[in-house]
Amino acid sequence: MKTLLKIITGSAIVIALLFLIAKVSGNGYLIKGIWASYLHGNNSATISDAKYFDTHKIEASGNTWQWPVTDNYNQQTLPASLQKVLSQTGSVAFAVMQNDSVLTEHYWDGYSDSSQSNSFSMAKSITTLLAQIAIQKGVLKDWHQKVNTILPKMTGAHAGDLELWHLSTMSSGLDWNEAYQNPFTVTAKAYYGEDVRELMFSLSIKDEPGKAFNYQSGSTQLLGLCLMQATGKTLSELAGVWLWKPLQTKHDAKWHTDSKGTEMAYCCFNSNALEFARFGKLMLHQGNWNGTQLLDSSFVQLATSPALADCYGYSFWLDNSFKTKVFYQWGILGQYVITIPEYNLVIVRLGNHDLGETNDGNSEYARKLASEVLTWLKK
Repeated sequence: MKTLLKIITGSAIVIALLFLIAKVSGNGYLIKGIWASYLHGNNSATISDAKYFDTHKIEASGNTWQWPVTDNYNQQTLPASLQKVLSQTGSVAFAVMQNDSVLTEHYWDGYSDSSQSNSFSMAKSITTLLAQIAIQKGVLKDWHQKVNTILPKMTGAHAGDLELWHLSTMSSGLDWNEAYQNPFTVTAKAYYGEDVRELMFSLSIKDEPGKAFNYQSGSTQLLGLCLMQATGKTLSELAGVWLWKPLQTKHDAKWHTDSKGTEMAYCCFNSNALEFARFGKLMLHQGNWNGTQLLDSSFVQLATSPALADCYGYSFWLDNSFKTKVFYQWGILGQYVITIPEYNLVIVRLGNHDLGETNDGNSEYARKLASEVLTWLKK
């Protein structure tokens, strides 16, 4: 018993010293990262980690539009190969909507059509949609507005060249290392840190913007800061008024924030499969939601066309390997809203594990989902 007590005491002292060192060295965010992941049996962020973060609630609409179901709703058996990959990757939700109706939906691991999960980088698309609405409302000038007219604290040799469109198309030239497994990178610090605004202003625009595609969460975070600075509102407030309520949602959503109340613009909008599918329906109808034009149709075309890379537009991924147009929102661990306009099709998948990346920069999983569903529907 004494030996056990010594081990426990010694371990506690070591942990306390490690926490102290992390705090003193300026790496205090590691404390939260360890607590929110490793001390809860995980080795990274998870789709259910909202409970470890501060969040802002985004209230649902008081005028709910309910997804109708097709005549053969859930009557068609999914292909065995599709069932296999959904199972092997720890899927918690899968839904297919065609012609604005639910064709099939499936849930696992205790999840349902009302369960919230972390969308991760699908939030990048949401932030870009909010920026477009801000432009339509005249709050932001246009996509070519200089960022330093909104955020004068930006530094770096090319800070004066940075425009809003660079942030959405991942061509900002920001000094940012998009690495998820290394706990000492800026990506981890942004996720688990206390003040993402201060972090962003400590980074510079080191390369000339608009010249090369370089996927960076920090670019979207800057876009979110521009929105908050220009409107005086939080992203959650804007999302609620400009998107969530107009989309006639059924359930509240929530957005992760740092300890200062600033949303992670690049990440962590929490909702469920049928609510996320509304973004696909909105884009499918060229920005029109049940008769109300929320987005300019010209922007929908712009956002879903290649910008500086064939696989990426304005915060939407593009897969040109199909004979028809396919675009999608993509979050780490395999969160997807896939839209295929020719077939009036929206596919949503949420879960715990992803597949790899294709040679042309796309998601292997998104490609498989789109291919499997298209083949299934043609039978």
